[in-house]
Amino acid sequence: MEVKKFMSFFSDLRWRGLIHQTTDDAGMEAWLNEKPRAVYAGFDPTADSLHVGSLLGLVVLRRFQQAGHLPIVVVGGATGMIGDPSGKSDERNLLSPEELERNVAGLRAQVGAFLDFSPGQCAARLVNNLDWTGPWSYLQFLRDVGKNFPVNVMLAKESVKSRLGGKNVGKNASQGDADPGGGMSYTEFSYMLLQAYDFVHLYDTYGCELQAGGSDQWGNITAGIDLARRMRGVGLQGLTWPLLTKSDGTKMGKTASGAVWLSAERTSPYQFYQYWINTDDADVGNCLRMLTELPPAQIESLDAARLAKAGRRESQRRLAEELTRLVHGEPGLAVAKKATDIFFGAEIGELSDQQLGEIFADVPSCQLPRTRLAEGDGLPILDALVQAGLAKSKGEARRTVQQGGAYVNNRRVAGIDTCLRADQLASETVMVLRSGKKKYALLRFQ
Repeated sequence: MEVKKFMSFFSDLRWRGLIHQTTDDAGMEAWLNEKPRAVYAGFDPTADSLHVGSLLGLVVLRRFQQAGHLPIVVVGGATGMIGDPSGKSDERNLLSPEELERNVAGLRAQVGAFLDFSPGQCAARLVNNLDWTGPWSYLQFLRDVGKNFPVNVMLAKESVKSRLGGKNVGKNASQGDADPGGGMSYTEFSYMLLQAYDFVHLYDTYGCELQAGGSDQWGNITAGIDLARRMRGVGLQGLTWPLLTKSDGTKMGKTASGAVWLSAERTSPYQFYQYWINTDDADVGNCLRMLTELPPAQIESLDAARLAKAGRRESQRRLAEELTRLVHGEPGLAVAKKATDIFFGAEIGELSDQQLGEIFADVPSCQLPRTRLAEGDGLPILDALVQAGLAKSKGEARRTVQQGGAYVNNRRVAGIDTCLRADQLASETVMVLRSGKKKYALLRFQ
């Protein structure tokens, strides 16, 4: 990874809106400029993939590495067993060791797209806090860590106070997992101690002096700083970025069908690309600043173009391209753009059944025996249009073809005598029919 000068790094973070809070607003920039610093951010493995809500943390760590600092990704194999209470009104369901192991493996695979782990001065590290927390006994933890953690400090944290007001009761209260008189179990209350000790361990092991996280992590970050001061007599630093939200205050990365994942198996490159293509004009400038590596001059140029001609959606296309390339690489971006072009009339071919299924997820389909493509001269186009539901009768299908409105894989049908054969399949088993400009249907041959 190319390492950039980091003299103006902190100013760039501020320009992009990536600084919400720091432990030293006046001196943080000079402190970062003194020498390369180790910085860590944590990701709890609540699923086998990260989602768009985690994208900002990975991008910030990537910026630190490009600026000459040493990023450390902490996968919370231990803290993930409990669940972070920050920003939550209910206690999370506890994950089994098997689920955690699977999720940790998924996160490891994804982080490599953002950070450079190859040997070198700024090589990134990925560690699992279960490795140093797991061997502890309960008594050892209480003696070595718990005694350095005043309860009044914990109770003063906003993430704890909001849950101990007596109104929010944990989901599993009836099973004894949460106190019916409050909103947080002892298990969840201990999360802050575990995460705080992560900072101490990373300082001891890697000389890590800075923890970064979303704005909802400020209480956990300062708890770690306070614990390090008590246990090691050192002054560590903290930094948070704003949560990634839309202009209406709702979280970015949510759709009607659920979260937008970074895993291609959960959210395809095409679906991921389309999510950013559909970004509202009020949000796209902020996303370009916070999530992409485009220089300020290019972003400001896109801002100006958007104000002048919003309908061209140039900002959205550039945002979608940059983020899809970052998350899914050039091959993923190529597939996403090809799929998008299909809806603007590009010929369809060299795609898989899965890719066509993702592109045309909301399009009606009909299944036919594959022998229909081999019988006689093949499947007559008029029959195909009726079978696909694009025409109510052969008469209507005939008129559609004669008027030039029938397409197979986005290629116009030449005449009413056209027959479809296996060599016209767009993928292994799928053929795409179209009537008019936007009315699609799929024929699946098994």
